Amino acid sequence: MELLKLLLRNAVRHKLRSSLTVIGVGVAVMAFALLRTVVSAWYAGVEASAANRLITRHAVSFVFPLPLAYRDRIAQIPGVTAVTFANWFSGVYIDKNQFFARLAVDSDTFFEVYPEFVVPPEQFEAFRRERNACIIGRDIARRYGLKIGDIMTLEGDVYPGRWEFVVRGIYEPRDQSTDPATMMFHYRYLDERVRRELPERSGEVGWYIVRIDDPENSAAISEAIDRLFANSRAETKTETERAFQQSFLSAASAVITAMNVMSFVIIGIILLVLGNTMVMSARERTHEYAVLKALGFSGRQLCVLIAGESLILSVLGSAVGLGATLPAVEAFEAALPKGWFPVFYVKPETILAGAAAGLGVGVLAALIPARRALATRIVEGLRYVG
Repeated sequence: MELLKLLLRNAVRHKLRSSLTVIGVGVAVMAFALLRTVVSAWYAGVEASAANRLITRHAVSFVFPLPLAYRDRIAQIPGVTAVTFANWFSGVYIDKNQFFARLAVDSDTFFEVYPEFVVPPEQFEAFRRERNACIIGRDIARRYGLKIGDIMTLEGDVYPGRWEFVVRGIYEPRDQSTDPATMMFHYRYLDERVRRELPERSGEVGWYIVRIDDPENSAAISEAIDRLFANSRAETKTETERAFQQSFLSAASAVITAMNVMSFVIIGIILLVLGNTMVMSARERTHEYAVLKALGFSGRQLCVLIAGESLILSVLGSAVGLGATLPAVEAFEAALPKGWFPVFYVKPETILAGAAAGLGVGVLAALIPARRALATRIVEGLRYVG
């Protein structure tokens, strides 16, 4: 108990220096957690991928369409349990800063393959009955104050013209990693108009989503699908949904790598801040440590004093940093263009990593001053003038 009192008094002996150290550690921990959250947001699509879903796209590039006629042929391959498709619509809603995914989908099968988009049954039936109906994510409804029956008007860019959709459903994401900000409408509504105005583009879809019976068979089924359309006018490339999502990240890999590196550099900064404080503190108390040794304090007790003081500062700093993380993340998200990161939240793993980093740095920062205190002889310590 006496040792604990001494430890606590040492930690607050220099209040200004201790306060600045705690604030410095807190800012660094907050920056670490914020960067890890941004990196996690990049990988949200990868984490939301299902192991039993494959994506079939054009072999040359994702931007080239595939014939709608491929659907029935893919469905006949052994191991395939369901096939649906989607088509990127793009378009402008309100202005170009309002971004969220807008997809023309096969309304009969899309929500069967994607059960993570949870739509109330009565809303889904109303959506299926109305040709220009759409289903939007919960976040879109909140962001724009939309409700069932409202009209969403989009100005087409990939598909020119003015497009009006009636909101007939608002889905809830089943999982925290599911995108809550996607708009989906009937592919038939799009294709009918395209057939009249752009007949050369009718009957084309963006990509197929294939549900399979066993993830272990994904490689064999992917090969079978691509072999089916080899040497055709639109050859395909089939891969797991996870690999498909990761391919989108390749364009931003340099940015993500830089953020990963920065997040770990910040841990080094925490170590420097706290280590500097502990070295200064131990040097000033060289005389005191010599007196404690002379009174019979063991080397282990001196290590506890130094490590404990370091841990108190690091834990306090980590608590301050992690407490400020949530407001910082919210402020960062608010500063981004709407819809930039559909899934953006602080993961529990990020909190644990921040806390672990603070504790680890607290222990490491105590090593050098503890070693110095143990190595200094009593006579040398008593003669020391700081």
